[in-house]
Amino acid sequence: MEVTLMDTQKQATMELSTKENELAEKLFNAYQSHNALKESDYKGVVTDEDAAYRVQKRLTELKNEEVGGYKVSLTSKQTQDMFDSDSPLYGAQVKSHFVQSPVTLHRAQLMEPLAEVEMLFTAKEDLSSKDSLEDLLRKTKVAPAVEVPDSRFSDWFPSLSKYMVMADAAVGGYVVYGQEVDANRLFDSVDALAKVKCQLFHDGKKLKDGASSEVLGNPLNSLQWLVKKLEDQGQPLRAGQRVSSGTFLLPESLTDGEWKATFDQGLGAVFLNVSKD
Repeated sequence: MEVTLMDTQKQATMELSTKENELAEKLFNAYQSHNALKESDYKGVVTDEDAAYRVQKRLTELKNEEVGGYKVSLTSKQTQDMFDSDSPLYGAQVKSHFVQSPVTLHRAQLMEPLAEVEMLFTAKEDLSSKDSLEDLLRKTKVAPAVEVPDSRFSDWFPSLSKYMVMADAAVGGYVVYGQEVDANRLFDSVDALAKVKCQLFHDGKKLKDGASSEVLGNPLNSLQWLVKKLEDQGQPLRAGQRVSSGTFLLPESLTDGEWKATFDQGLGAVFLNVSKD
């Protein structure tokens, strides 16, 4: 079988260096032990996107669990500026870290978590880079979500470098999601998904308002970006996988207590309790 230059180059981008493999193993150890790493100890290990995603892929393999879906980060100009980026990035999320509302997360399950309010999509069939936004609306279910970003690095927000965020599975923690419904049943057009508003509460006190238009103008744009990115990397988004598509608001520190996110347009609400025990 003929091996093209492109095949050779693609293979080269997938092969981990010794230092990249060591970083993936350290991240996995921190994922298991909750003993945080210091980014300064790994300076120069991942200096570009290919290296960062290689480390993430190895970290995902080490978790030895089915990938339940993905989270998309840096979907607003403000968050891209914070991490010196001009595009989104993604992280693979294991199946057990997508959990349905209402749920209690224990402090021992977390490291330095944040709370973000998002729209979650679930693929009803395999998705393709050729899918239009209208196709994606038809091929997905949608649900309200609170994503809980959490890093294996100490003092990570907002100082962790973009490539380390990528390597650390886009600082994936948990995704708590509400009731799923067919997206085209809840929304009669693509544009309607850009008009969802949310409110985030902690122990009954409203902290912030947010809007779906913060997510690349429309959360479906985020989903479409991810589908194309994954396909480019040879790992298409499959039926049943979920996507937390990007935050409606700047994150809050996830402290102990009762959290609630409410959404208009019939999307519903998400309930999350964080317990110190």
